[in-house]
Amino acid sequence: MDRMIWGNTIESYLWTVGVILFVLLLNRFISKHFARLVFKLFRNSLHIYDPKKFTALIVHPLGTFLVITVSIVAFYKLTYPPPLQFTLYKYPLQQVLLSLAIAVQILAFTWLLLRIIDFIADVLQLKANETPSPGDNQLIVFFRDFIKVVLGAIGILLMLNQAFGYNVSSLLTGLSIVGAAIALAFRESLENLIASFVIFFDKPFRAGDFVRVQQVAGVVERVGLRSTRVRTTDKSYVTVPNKQMVDTILDNVSKRSQIRGEISLNLHLQTPPAKINELIVEIKNFLSSIPEIQTQTVLFNDIKVQAYVVFVEFFTPPIPWPQFTAIKQRINFHILQTMEKLEIKIAAEGKDWAVTS
Repeated sequence: MDRMIWGNTIESYLWTVGVILFVLLLNRFISKHFARLVFKLFRNSLHIYDPKKFTALIVHPLGTFLVITVSIVAFYKLTYPPPLQFTLYKYPLQQVLLSLAIAVQILAFTWLLLRIIDFIADVLQLKANETPSPGDNQLIVFFRDFIKVVLGAIGILLMLNQAFGYNVSSLLTGLSIVGAAIALAFRESLENLIASFVIFFDKPFRAGDFVRVQQVAGVVERVGLRSTRVRTTDKSYVTVPNKQMVDTILDNVSKRSQIRGEISLNLHLQTPPAKINELIVEIKNFLSSIPEIQTQTVLFNDIKVQAYVVFVEFFTPPIPWPQFTAIKQRINFHILQTMEKLEIKIAAEGKDWAVTS
Protein backbone atom coordinates (compact mmCIF):
# COMPACT_ATOMS: atom_id res chain seq x y z
CA MET A 1 0.00 0.00 0.00
CA ASP A 2 2.98 2.29 0.58
CA ARG A 3 4.47 1.64 -2.83
CA MET A 4 4.99 4.87 -4.79
CA ILE A 5 3.62 5.15 -8.32
CA TRP A 6 3.97 8.50 -10.14
CA GLY A 7 4.63 10.34 -6.90
CA ASN A 8 1.67 8.89 -4.93
CA THR A 9 1.17 5.79 -2.84
CA ILE A 10 -1.27 3.07 -3.84
CA GLU A 11 -3.22 3.88 -0.69
CA SER A 12 -3.70 7.51 -1.84
CA TYR A 13 -5.00 6.33 -5.24
CA LEU A 14 -7.39 3.89 -3.60
CA TRP A 15 -8.72 6.55 -1.22
CA THR A 16 -9.24 9.00 -4.09
CA VAL A 17 -10.97 6.46 -6.34
CA GLY A 18 -13.02 5.16 -3.41
CA VAL A 19 -14.27 8.58 -2.39
CA ILE A 20 -15.25 9.45 -5.97
CA LEU A 21 -17.01 6.10 -6.52
CA PHE A 22 -18.80 6.50 -3.19
CA VAL A 23 -20.13 9.90 -4.22
CA LEU A 24 -21.04 8.69 -7.72
CA LEU A 25 -23.01 5.76 -6.34
CA LEU A 26 -24.69 7.62 -3.51
CA ASN A 27 -25.00 11.18 -4.84
CA ARG A 28 -28.65 10.69 -5.80
CA PHE A 29 -29.48 9.24 -2.38
CA ILE A 30 -27.57 12.02 -0.60
CA SER A 31 -29.22 14.70 -2.76
CA LYS A 32 -32.71 13.31 -2.11
CA HIS A 33 -32.06 13.08 1.62
CA PHE A 34 -30.71 16.64 1.72
CA ALA A 35 -33.68 17.96 -0.31
CA ARG A 36 -36.17 16.24 2.01
CA LEU A 37 -34.36 17.65 5.04
CA VAL A 38 -34.54 21.18 3.64
CA PHE A 39 -38.20 20.73 2.78
CA LYS A 40 -38.97 19.57 6.32
CA LEU A 41 -37.29 22.66 7.78
CA PHE A 42 -39.70 24.88 5.82
CA ARG A 43 -42.73 22.59 5.93
CA ASN A 44 -44.95 25.18 7.64
CA SER A 45 -44.50 27.73 4.86
CA LEU A 46 -44.41 25.11 2.07
CA HIS A 47 -47.48 23.07 3.02
CA ILE A 48 -49.13 23.87 -0.32
CA TYR A 49 -46.17 22.56 -2.35
CA ASP A 50 -45.60 18.97 -3.44
CA PRO A 51 -42.39 17.65 -1.76
CA LYS A 52 -41.78 15.20 -4.64
CA LYS A 53 -41.74 18.06 -7.11
CA PHE A 54 -39.24 19.94 -4.94
CA THR A 55 -37.01 16.85 -4.77
CA ALA A 56 -37.19 16.38 -8.54
CA LEU A 57 -36.10 20.00 -9.08
CA ILE A 58 -33.11 19.86 -6.74
CA VAL A 59 -31.71 16.30 -7.02
CA HIS A 60 -29.94 16.44 -10.41
CA PRO A 61 -28.15 19.81 -10.11
CA LEU A 62 -27.27 19.17 -6.44
CA GLY A 63 -25.90 15.70 -7.25
CA THR A 64 -23.83 17.05 -10.15
CA PHE A 65 -22.42 19.84 -7.99
CA LEU A 66 -21.61 17.37 -5.22
CA VAL A 67 -19.76 14.95 -7.53
CA ILE A 68 -17.70 17.70 -9.18
CA THR A 69 -16.77 19.33 -5.85
CA VAL A 70 -15.73 16.06 -4.19
CA SER A 71 -13.74 15.04 -7.28
CA ILE A 72 -11.80 18.33 -7.28
CA VAL A 73 -10.99 17.98 -3.57
CA ALA A 74 -10.00 14.30 -3.96
CA PHE A 75 -7.66 14.88 -6.89
CA TYR A 76 -6.21 17.96 -5.20
CA LYS A 77 -4.83 15.71 -2.45
CA LEU A 78 -2.75 13.77 -5.00
CA THR A 79 0.65 14.80 -6.28
CA TYR A 80 0.44 15.55 -9.98
CA PRO A 81 2.34 12.77 -11.87
CA PRO A 82 5.56 13.95 -13.57
CA PRO A 83 4.77 12.14 -16.87
CA LEU A 84 1.65 14.34 -17.25
CA GLN A 85 3.44 17.60 -16.57
CA PHE A 86 3.44 19.00 -20.10
CA THR A 87 1.88 22.08 -21.67
CA LEU A 88 -1.05 22.58 -24.04
CA TYR A 89 -0.97 25.85 -25.96
CA LYS A 90 1.43 27.37 -23.39
CA TYR A 91 -0.71 26.22 -20.46
CA PRO A 92 0.23 23.33 -18.12
CA LEU A 93 -2.08 20.35 -18.43
CA GLN A 94 -2.74 20.44 -14.66
CA GLN A 95 -3.98 24.04 -14.89
CA VAL A 96 -6.14 23.25 -17.92
CA LEU A 97 -7.83 20.31 -16.18
CA LEU A 98 -8.34 22.28 -12.97
CA SER A 99 -9.82 25.23 -14.86
CA LEU A 100 -12.25 22.96 -16.72
CA ALA A 101 -13.25 21.25 -13.46
CA ILE A 102 -13.90 24.60 -11.72
CA ALA A 103 -15.85 25.82 -14.75
CA VAL A 104 -18.09 22.74 -14.62
CA GLN A 105 -18.48 23.20 -10.86
CA ILE A 106 -19.62 26.82 -11.28
CA LEU A 107 -22.03 25.82 -14.07
CA ALA A 108 -23.49 23.10 -11.84
CA PHE A 109 -23.90 25.58 -8.99
CA THR A 110 -25.58 28.08 -11.34
CA TRP A 111 -27.89 25.29 -12.53
CA LEU A 112 -28.78 24.59 -8.88
CA LEU A 113 -29.56 28.28 -8.28
CA LEU A 114 -31.78 28.39 -11.38
CA ARG A 115 -33.73 25.38 -10.10
CA ILE A 116 -34.15 27.11 -6.73
CA ILE A 117 -35.56 30.16 -8.55
CA ASP A 118 -38.02 27.84 -10.35
CA PHE A 119 -39.02 26.37 -6.98
CA ILE A 120 -39.59 29.80 -5.40
CA ALA A 121 -41.61 30.88 -8.45
CA ASP A 122 -43.75 27.72 -8.23
CA VAL A 123 -44.50 28.40 -4.55
CA LEU A 124 -45.44 32.01 -5.31
CA GLN A 125 -47.61 30.83 -8.22
CA LEU A 126 -49.55 28.52 -5.92
CA LYS A 127 -50.13 31.36 -3.48
CA ALA A 128 -51.07 33.72 -6.33
CA ASN A 129 -53.66 31.21 -7.55
CA GLU A 130 -55.51 31.78 -4.29
CA THR A 131 -56.03 35.46 -5.17
CA PRO A 132 -58.62 36.62 -7.73
CA SER A 133 -56.13 38.80 -9.65
CA PRO A 134 -54.47 37.04 -12.63
CA GLY A 135 -51.83 39.78 -12.82
CA ASP A 136 -49.94 38.33 -9.87
CA ASN A 137 -49.24 35.13 -11.80
CA GLN A 138 -47.90 36.99 -14.81
CA LEU A 139 -45.71 39.20 -12.61
CA ILE A 140 -44.14 36.11 -11.04
CA VAL A 141 -43.36 34.61 -14.46
CA PHE A 142 -41.79 37.87 -15.60
CA PHE A 143 -39.47 38.26 -12.61
CA ARG A 144 -38.62 34.55 -12.65
CA ASP A 145 -37.32 34.86 -16.22
CA PHE A 146 -35.57 38.15 -15.48
CA ILE A 147 -33.75 36.83 -12.37
CA LYS A 148 -32.70 33.67 -14.22
CA VAL A 149 -31.13 35.77 -16.99
CA VAL A 150 -29.24 37.83 -14.39
CA LEU A 151 -28.05 34.69 -12.55
CA GLY A 152 -26.90 33.14 -15.83
CA ALA A 153 -24.86 36.23 -16.68
CA ILE A 154 -23.30 36.29 -13.19
CA GLY A 155 -22.46 32.59 -13.48
CA ILE A 156 -20.63 33.14 -16.78
CA LEU A 157 -18.65 36.08 -15.35
CA LEU A 158 -17.80 34.05 -12.24
CA MET A 159 -16.66 31.13 -14.38
CA LEU A 160 -14.39 33.38 -16.47
CA ASN A 161 -12.85 34.91 -13.34
CA GLN A 162 -12.47 31.89 -11.06
CA ALA A 163 -11.84 29.13 -13.60
CA PHE A 164 -9.81 30.91 -16.26
CA GLY A 165 -8.39 33.85 -14.28
CA TYR A 166 -9.90 36.41 -16.63
CA ASN A 167 -10.01 40.01 -15.36
CA VAL A 168 -13.74 40.60 -15.17
CA SER A 169 -13.33 44.30 -14.36
CA SER A 170 -11.61 44.94 -17.68
CA LEU A 171 -14.29 42.84 -19.35
CA LEU A 172 -17.03 44.95 -17.76
CA THR A 173 -15.24 48.13 -18.82
CA GLY A 174 -15.07 46.84 -22.37
CA LEU A 175 -18.66 45.70 -22.22
CA SER A 176 -19.77 49.16 -21.10
CA ILE A 177 -18.33 50.61 -24.30
CA VAL A 178 -19.66 47.81 -26.43
CA GLY A 179 -22.93 48.00 -24.52
CA ALA A 180 -23.44 51.61 -25.60
CA ALA A 181 -23.08 50.56 -29.23
CA ILE A 182 -25.34 47.56 -28.69
CA ALA A 183 -27.90 49.77 -26.96
CA LEU A 184 -28.08 51.93 -30.07
CA ALA A 185 -28.32 48.90 -32.34
CA PHE A 186 -30.96 47.21 -30.20
CA ARG A 187 -32.81 50.34 -29.14
CA GLU A 188 -36.22 48.85 -29.91
CA SER A 189 -35.50 45.76 -27.81
CA LEU A 190 -34.45 47.95 -24.87
CA GLU A 191 -37.56 50.09 -25.31
CA ASN A 192 -39.68 46.93 -25.22
CA LEU A 193 -37.87 45.79 -22.08
CA ILE A 194 -38.55 49.12 -20.35
CA ALA A 195 -42.15 49.01 -21.56
CA SER A 196 -42.55 45.58 -19.93
CA PHE A 197 -41.67 47.14 -16.56
CA VAL A 198 -44.20 49.92 -17.22
CA ILE A 199 -46.87 47.31 -17.95
CA PHE A 200 -46.20 45.35 -14.76
CA PHE A 201 -46.12 48.35 -12.46
CA ASP A 202 -48.72 50.62 -14.11
CA LYS A 203 -50.97 47.62 -14.92
CA PRO A 204 -52.99 48.97 -17.88
CA PHE A 205 -53.94 45.33 -18.50
CA ARG A 206 -53.28 41.88 -17.08
CA ALA A 207 -53.19 38.33 -18.33
CA GLY A 208 -56.77 37.27 -19.07
CA ASP A 209 -58.00 40.74 -20.07
CA PHE A 210 -59.66 41.33 -23.45
CA VAL A 211 -57.88 44.28 -25.12
CA ARG A 212 -57.94 46.20 -28.37
CA VAL A 213 -54.70 47.79 -29.57
CA GLN A 214 -54.23 49.05 -33.13
CA GLN A 215 -55.61 46.29 -35.39
CA VAL A 216 -55.39 43.53 -32.75
CA ALA A 217 -58.23 42.48 -30.44
CA GLY A 218 -58.13 39.46 -28.15
CA VAL A 219 -57.32 37.98 -24.76
CA VAL A 220 -53.88 38.63 -23.24
CA GLU A 221 -52.27 35.25 -22.51
CA ARG A 222 -48.73 36.25 -21.54
CA VAL A 223 -46.63 39.37 -20.97
CA GLY A 224 -42.94 38.73 -21.62
CA LEU A 225 -39.73 40.75 -21.45
CA ARG A 226 -40.06 41.91 -25.05
CA SER A 227 -43.61 41.31 -26.22
CA THR A 228 -47.17 40.52 -25.23
CA ARG A 229 -48.98 37.44 -26.58
CA VAL A 230 -52.64 37.94 -27.50
CA ARG A 231 -55.13 35.23 -28.47
CA THR A 232 -57.48 36.91 -30.96
CA THR A 233 -61.17 36.23 -31.48
CA ASP A 234 -60.37 34.00 -34.46
CA LYS A 235 -57.99 32.01 -32.17
CA SER A 236 -54.77 33.16 -33.83
CA TYR A 237 -51.76 33.86 -31.59
CA VAL A 238 -50.45 37.39 -32.11
CA THR A 239 -47.20 38.79 -30.69
CA VAL A 240 -47.33 42.54 -30.03
CA PRO A 241 -44.17 44.47 -28.98
CA ASN A 242 -44.54 45.87 -25.47
CA LYS A 243 -43.65 49.35 -26.71
CA GLN A 244 -46.79 49.38 -28.84
CA MET A 245 -48.87 48.18 -25.91
CA VAL A 246 -47.67 51.20 -23.90
CA ASP A 247 -47.31 53.99 -26.48
CA THR A 248 -50.54 53.50 -28.45
CA ILE A 249 -54.14 53.88 -27.34
CA LEU A 250 -55.21 50.62 -25.72
CA ASP A 251 -58.83 49.72 -24.99
CA ASN A 252 -59.10 47.29 -22.08
CA VAL A 253 -62.53 45.91 -22.81
CA SER A 254 -62.51 43.75 -19.67
CA LYS A 255 -62.33 46.86 -17.46
CA ARG A 256 -65.41 48.61 -18.82
CA SER A 257 -68.24 49.02 -16.35
CA GLN A 258 -70.97 48.35 -18.93
CA ILE A 259 -71.46 47.09 -22.48
CA ARG A 260 -73.38 49.41 -24.80
CA GLY A 261 -75.76 48.34 -27.53
CA GLU A 262 -77.20 50.71 -30.15
CA ILE A 263 -79.88 50.38 -32.82
CA SER A 264 -80.92 53.00 -35.38
CA LEU A 265 -84.23 52.27 -37.13
CA ASN A 266 -85.01 54.15 -40.38
CA LEU A 267 -88.78 53.91 -40.81
CA HIS A 268 -90.81 54.59 -43.95
CA LEU A 269 -92.26 58.12 -44.22
CA GLN A 270 -95.78 56.72 -44.58
CA THR A 271 -95.66 55.26 -41.06
CA PRO A 272 -98.37 56.88 -38.89
CA PRO A 273 -97.18 58.59 -35.68
CA ALA A 274 -99.46 56.33 -33.61
CA LYS A 275 -97.70 53.21 -34.91
CA ILE A 276 -94.28 54.77 -34.24
CA ASN A 277 -95.34 55.43 -30.66
CA GLU A 278 -96.69 51.88 -30.31
CA LEU A 279 -93.40 50.49 -31.66
CA ILE A 280 -91.45 52.54 -29.11
CA VAL A 281 -93.62 51.26 -26.25
CA GLU A 282 -93.23 47.65 -27.39
CA ILE A 283 -89.45 47.95 -27.58
CA LYS A 284 -89.28 49.57 -24.13
CA ASN A 285 -91.40 46.83 -22.58
CA PHE A 286 -89.28 44.12 -24.17
CA LEU A 287 -86.03 45.69 -23.03
CA SER A 288 -87.43 45.96 -19.50
CA SER A 289 -88.16 42.24 -19.49
CA ILE A 290 -84.48 41.33 -20.04
CA PRO A 291 -82.77 41.10 -16.60
CA GLU A 292 -79.28 41.79 -17.96
CA ILE A 293 -80.23 45.24 -19.31
CA GLN A 294 -79.58 47.88 -16.66
CA THR A 295 -80.58 51.07 -18.48
CA GLN A 296 -82.32 51.81 -21.79
CA THR A 297 -83.31 54.65 -24.06
CA VAL A 298 -85.89 54.37 -26.85
CA LEU A 299 -87.05 57.59 -28.56
CA PHE A 300 -88.29 59.11 -31.78
CA ASN A 301 -84.91 60.64 -32.53
CA ASP A 302 -85.12 62.44 -35.87
CA ILE A 303 -87.21 63.35 -38.92
CA LYS A 304 -85.27 63.16 -42.16
CA VAL A 305 -86.17 63.62 -45.80
CA GLN A 306 -85.72 59.90 -46.38
CA ALA A 307 -87.06 58.40 -43.13
CA TYR A 308 -88.24 58.71 -39.55
CA VAL A 309 -85.48 57.67 -37.17
CA VAL A 310 -86.12 55.69 -33.98
CA PHE A 311 -83.06 55.40 -31.74
CA VAL A 312 -82.57 52.48 -29.31
CA GLU A 313 -79.77 52.34 -26.74
CA PHE A 314 -79.21 49.87 -23.90
CA PHE A 315 -76.51 48.95 -21.40
CA THR A 316 -75.66 45.65 -19.75
CA PRO A 317 -73.06 44.72 -17.10
CA PRO A 318 -69.68 43.44 -18.43
CA ILE A 319 -71.11 40.02 -19.20
CA PRO A 320 -69.38 37.45 -21.47
CA TRP A 321 -69.48 38.47 -25.10
CA PRO A 322 -71.45 35.43 -26.34
CA GLN A 323 -74.15 36.25 -23.80
CA PHE A 324 -74.28 39.87 -24.98
CA THR A 325 -74.57 38.85 -28.65
CA ALA A 326 -77.40 36.48 -27.71
CA ILE A 327 -79.26 39.40 -26.12
CA LYS A 328 -78.72 41.50 -29.26
CA GLN A 329 -80.17 38.72 -31.37
CA ARG A 330 -83.28 38.48 -29.17
CA ILE A 331 -83.81 42.23 -29.49
CA ASN A 332 -83.33 42.10 -33.29
CA PHE A 333 -85.95 39.35 -33.71
CA HIS A 334 -88.42 41.09 -31.42
CA ILE A 335 -88.14 44.39 -33.32
CA LEU A 336 -88.64 42.61 -36.65
CA GLN A 337 -91.67 40.73 -35.33
CA THR A 338 -93.17 43.90 -33.84
CA MET A 339 -92.67 45.87 -37.08
CA GLU A 340 -94.25 43.02 -39.03
CA LYS A 341 -97.22 42.98 -36.64
CA LEU A 342 -97.68 46.78 -36.88
CA GLU A 343 -97.10 46.73 -40.67
CA ILE A 344 -94.20 49.17 -40.40
CA LYS A 345 -91.74 49.18 -43.29
CA ILE A 346 -88.11 50.17 -43.49
CA ALA A 347 -87.40 53.34 -45.47
CA ALA A 348 -86.40 52.88 -49.09
CA GLU A 349 -83.18 54.79 -48.53
CA GLY A 350 -81.13 53.99 -45.47
CA LYS A 351 -83.13 50.81 -45.08
CA ASP A 352 -80.31 48.97 -43.33
CA TRP A 353 -80.39 49.16 -39.57
CA ALA A 354 -77.73 47.67 -37.38
CA VAL A 355 -76.83 46.93 -33.81
CA THR A 356 -73.45 48.30 -32.70
CA SER A 357 -71.68 48.19 -29.40
